[in-house]
Amino acid sequence: MSDKKPISSVNDFVVRFANVNGSGSASANELFARAILRHGVPVSPRNIFPSNIQGLPTWYEVRVTEAGHLGARGGVDMMVAMNPQTWDKDVAGIEPGGYLFYDSTKPMPSTKFRDDITVIGVPLTAITNSTYTDPRQRQLFKNIIYLGALAALLDMDPKLIEQLIGEQYKGKEKLLSSNVHALHLGRDWALQNLKCPIGLRVKKSDKVGDRIFIEGNSAAALGAVYGGATVCAWYPITPSSSVAEAFTSHCKKYRHDPETGKAKYAIVQGEDELASIGIVIGASWNGARAFTATSGPGISLMTEFIGLSYFAEIPAVIMNIQRAGPSTGMPTRTQQCDIIACAYASHGDTKHVLLFPEDPAEAFEFAAAAFDLAERLQTTIFLMLDLDIGMNHRLCRPLKWDDARQYDRGKIMTAEMLEEGRDFGRYLDVDGDGIPYRTYPGTHPTKGSYFTRGTSRDRYARYSEEGPVYADNMQRLVRKFETAQDLVPRPLQANAERPTKYGVIYFGSTSPAMDEAIGLLEARGHQLDRLRIRAFPFHSSVASFLAEHDFVYVVEQNRDSQLRQLIVNENGIDPVRLVPIVHYDGSPITARFIAKAIGDHQDHLKVTPLRKAVS
Repeated sequence: MSDKKPISSVNDFVVRFANVNGSGSASANELFARAILRHGVPVSPRNIFPSNIQGLPTWYEVRVTEAGHLGARGGVDMMVAMNPQTWDKDVAGIEPGGYLFYDSTKPMPSTKFRDDITVIGVPLTAITNSTYTDPRQRQLFKNIIYLGALAALLDMDPKLIEQLIGEQYKGKEKLLSSNVHALHLGRDWALQNLKCPIGLRVKKSDKVGDRIFIEGNSAAALGAVYGGATVCAWYPITPSSSVAEAFTSHCKKYRHDPETGKAKYAIVQGEDELASIGIVIGASWNGARAFTATSGPGISLMTEFIGLSYFAEIPAVIMNIQRAGPSTGMPTRTQQCDIIACAYASHGDTKHVLLFPEDPAEAFEFAAAAFDLAERLQTTIFLMLDLDIGMNHRLCRPLKWDDARQYDRGKIMTAEMLEEGRDFGRYLDVDGDGIPYRTYPGTHPTKGSYFTRGTSRDRYARYSEEGPVYADNMQRLVRKFETAQDLVPRPLQANAERPTKYGVIYFGSTSPAMDEAIGLLEARGHQLDRLRIRAFPFHSSVASFLAEHDFVYVVEQNRDSQLRQLIVNENGIDPVRLVPIVHYDGSPITARFIAKAIGDHQDHLKVTPLRKAVS
């Protein structure tokens, strides 16, 4: 019996499933999250999985949140402990007054429990073994049986779960009926042997609205399709592989000629990341819209070709789904640790455009926009996702597209323009914005040709190693980067209810936790203006925001506060005024972490120092 009152909450709690990779639990756990969505209650699930194929621990966390908070909260209200390897750690992570659900087929010593939690034992193995004889069926259906027991404990409508199972196994009646049977085995046992429901309950609501439930990688891949991409070259690497896989799936639906059935796209798995970006640059040079998807180690390999794209001014799009580094790091953990690597990728003086979407909806929009930017600016554009956005399902607003939208192909010198006698210099800046005109291969039989090279050349693409010629070209590239400031997505600012001299800057997947943390900070009496950065180069409003505040917190998920470094470097600001708030253990940043880190610093600033009395 718990010596602390059990947690009681409706539509506001966190359930974590502790399983073994390869046990088949992933589909059952996702079914649990989707079932709560069917109740009209928002959820924010996160899959925490190892980098091996089978045998290591895996966790699946579902935050049930009628208030709509989509960031990780921190803490666990109910632990579904199905992995003996991680038992002690899993039990220790339960909030006081929380619940422990486990397989009670074999007795556990009392020392393995806590006095301040409610223990719920269900003999899952015994139920499974008495019903099924096939070893694989026993493993798979045990997951559905514990889902059925949870449905009873949390007062979930079993018909909604049955609907989901029916959709999953449509046309496969045998699988459908067997899964529904397993669901009711668990539910019936719980109703007959346990006190149901417990303090945690799911109550039907209408808070999901018209939002969709989608992974960021899939949304970004769809954005590439709508953005006009016809070429994808990639090499498998976690957590980016599903971008190319989703692009393949979307292309099969949208990129086949309706009359001939012919594919109007090319998807190439290169021999490595270097080959992949080379294919992208070659395809882009020929006029196609092309991209690659990779992660940090891939960026490291691609830097030579990225420098070529920058200096030869060839469009390219790279979707970087960031993970924990350096080197192999933690391949299946999330971070925002490639900011500096991508902003200044390659040797020499280079600067690249980075886009920072906060969720799948922006991943879709920014992916499509990346191809316009790449051709407008004639350079590499980085779409900076991370594992938390890319590989987890997230509720977001519906994806929207304007069918009247025209692609921005940038400054293209046509055959007609050449016939008119226009002065064509491949690296000639005629408008003062740093962006020259280019021609597609084969534009004109005698005019508009040039030699594409990665070495220094003059405004007419003629090889030159003269210092003034090189400096002139490099300075034009700076002007082009300055032009990009007004083309990329602008920062979004939200001010506190009362004037304050404190601000906070954040970006990407940190956004939902930051939005929730603001409420926690206000409850502690702290007011902060906030600015969500959505792209690099930084718009002038970033410098204005910095000038308006005495101290600005920079919240990010890496060790070295890389965005802060970039802000200091690009704006010449005193680094003392930028307070780093960093989280980098590979798990998603939480609202609790942000609120405590900023709140503690704010409290320290408000302490009045003691003054020595003068005698």
